[in-house]
Amino acid sequence: MGRGGALSDGVIRKILLSYTYVAVWIFLSFTVIVYNKYILDRKLYNWPYPISLTMIHMAFCSTLAVLCVRVFKLVEPVSMSGDLYLSSVVPIGALYSLSLWLSNSAYIYLSVSFIQMLKALMPVAVYSIGILFNKESFKSDTMANMLSISVGVAIAAYGEAKFDSWGVLLQLGAVAFEATRLVMIQILLTSKGITLNPITSLYYVAPCCLLFLSVPWIFVEYPVLKQASSFNFDLVIFGTNSFCAFALNLAVFLLVGKTSALTMNVAGVVKDWLLIAFSWSVIKDTVTPVNLFGYGLAFLGVAYYNHTKLQALKAKEAQKKAQQADEESGRLLEEREGADSMGKKSDSHA
Repeated sequence: MGRGGALSDGVIRKILLSYTYVAVWIFLSFTVIVYNKYILDRKLYNWPYPISLTMIHMAFCSTLAVLCVRVFKLVEPVSMSGDLYLSSVVPIGALYSLSLWLSNSAYIYLSVSFIQMLKALMPVAVYSIGILFNKESFKSDTMANMLSISVGVAIAAYGEAKFDSWGVLLQLGAVAFEATRLVMIQILLTSKGITLNPITSLYYVAPCCLLFLSVPWIFVEYPVLKQASSFNFDLVIFGTNSFCAFALNLAVFLLVGKTSALTMNVAGVVKDWLLIAFSWSVIKDTVTPVNLFGYGLAFLGVAYYNHTKLQALKAKEAQKKAQQADEESGRLLEEREGADSMGKKSDSHA
């Protein structure tokens, strides 16, 4: 009885920890999105400089990542040559900097709720770009599902009360660059046996992003900031905002490491609905019935996509286990045959 009770307590503790990781990730992701919107929106904090904000994040994350890896030795660095860094990490850093720049820029023009609806196109972008780079195989049923997601997002865009074409282009560009980055990680890093956790990712990628972002910053935002001499850097606002962005990367590491990437996808759906509700109820953004209908259709497509991915993963795991069992059976059979032949030889000698 005691042993069964202990097992039950362990299962309950594991479930509670999993829900805690999910809750922390949702809270931090939610906080970073709303905080960025607050800083960049002209009607709120009124600091519409997305490149500068992203550079502050990258500088902060680079510093903490270097401390974690080099000073406190909390995470082991990955063995990486200079040529590998230039050929693999630098292109990923360039794509990441473009994705962050455009996504943060979209907050100036679009509501939080509508941005979450447009982000539902991420599976469509990843699948399409994966086909272009031969990382995904074309399947008519998957493409039909991608089409349903796209139609849902198009309906949501049609029903958007404060539609801004420039903001939509910025967010779609951010989705395209982020999807390309995810595919490039598979091609340039994963295929070479290199795996980076969020801390080592920041350690290698964040300084690269900072360098790339400094180029458009010099020409686009620096002249404007130089003229706005009345601005005083608010250490509390930008410090806490950057810390939340860094903590979010740690939360991703915990959530994926202790649960799974699929859990994060499901939690992401919950987060998106919470953000839409928050945007409508607290920020007072207009969310129309057509918005919700379109996003609901896209949501069903994304949910089905995650379901098919899970089934494919389960099938792959089952095949792997069956193959291991076959190899183990073959090895045991060879050992038994070897033992039998040795026995026959000893009998003949006798």
